[in-house]
Amino acid sequence: MLEAALLAQDYCSAIDVNLGCPQAIAKRGHYGAFLQDEWLLLTEIVSTLSKSLNIPVTCKIRVFEDMERTVEYAKMLERAGCKMLTVHGRTRDQKGPLTGLANWDYVIAVRNAVKIPVISNGNVQCIKDIQRCLEYTGAVGVMTAEGNLYNPYLFEGQNPPSWEPAMEYLDLTNEYPCPFSYIRGHLFKLFQHVLSLSENNELKIKLGAANSLDAFKSIVTEIKDIYLPYHEGKIKWDQRTTEEGSFNLTLPPWLCQPYVRLSPAEHLKKVDHQNKCNDKQNQIKRQYEDSEGNQISRKRMKKLRRISRRPPKPENCSSRNLDICLNCVNPLGSKCLYKLCKKCCKEKCFIEELDCPG
Repeated sequence: MLEAALLAQDYCSAIDVNLGCPQAIAKRGHYGAFLQDEWLLLTEIVSTLSKSLNIPVTCKIRVFEDMERTVEYAKMLERAGCKMLTVHGRTRDQKGPLTGLANWDYVIAVRNAVKIPVISNGNVQCIKDIQRCLEYTGAVGVMTAEGNLYNPYLFEGQNPPSWEPAMEYLDLTNEYPCPFSYIRGHLFKLFQHVLSLSENNELKIKLGAANSLDAFKSIVTEIKDIYLPYHEGKIKWDQRTTEEGSFNLTLPPWLCQPYVRLSPAEHLKKVDHQNKCNDKQNQIKRQYEDSEGNQISRKRMKKLRRISRRPPKPENCSSRNLDICLNCVNPLGSKCLYKLCKKCCKEKCFIEELDCPG
């Protein structure tokens, strides 16, 4: 890590150690939020960087459920040499559908306990959230991640048509190439609300299959052509419900805006309902039996019926050549002129410079 930081220090203002990533890849790679229990290791990492670099070292953390432990965690990083701390008010288990709301009280507790600047992270999806967060936590600044992916203009307080940042982003990828999977991921975020409309299922499939810049630009242009007349007021827009529900959104879906997740409780309720539906479906599927009375699936039952309809094979019927190679016990090649198996024939042709169709 020090070697990488030394390479980067002449081109940036600080080196940030991200100790907040909760994703599965961070768990497999043993980094991010999955280092938060290894305080001796983190002390060594931060102190080594702090002593060896000419620029400040900053850290980003997630909180523990225990607020006191979170405060001690922050103080440990401060003692190790961290010059600024970003506190994400969620635990590492709060991710994906179980994200829930960040708790800003943890940010306040850390801010009151350390002498270094503290930045608040979590629950920042629009410019009003920024002011609310600063007033509530007393932090020196805010950080946003997911909110910025859905609306790159968040800090400007604007909600532009989603095709504008999309085209701007594609122009940047043309100048600074990156994997198409990255591009696809960003476009899905920008067009989240548009692609959630059932009428745009075909566009969603096309975006998922796109594998060139021209294809991506074509899809963005197609979305613009559909929704620009609504945006300009030439056609009246009627509020429609997306696959996730309307969430009482006041902005039309083609504008950049926050993505509102289901609450963890609602998500678990939805999963439970889906599991019950699947169980009922499985019960319907398992109403078939084979000749021995064992329950089988409908697919297996259909296969057995197909087999039973096949005409019986005559006895001693075999399409395989039973003759044996003259040099070994392998079956004779069907086209070999020298009555050999494929391996022996290949060796003979190579040694004696012969040719054989087998």
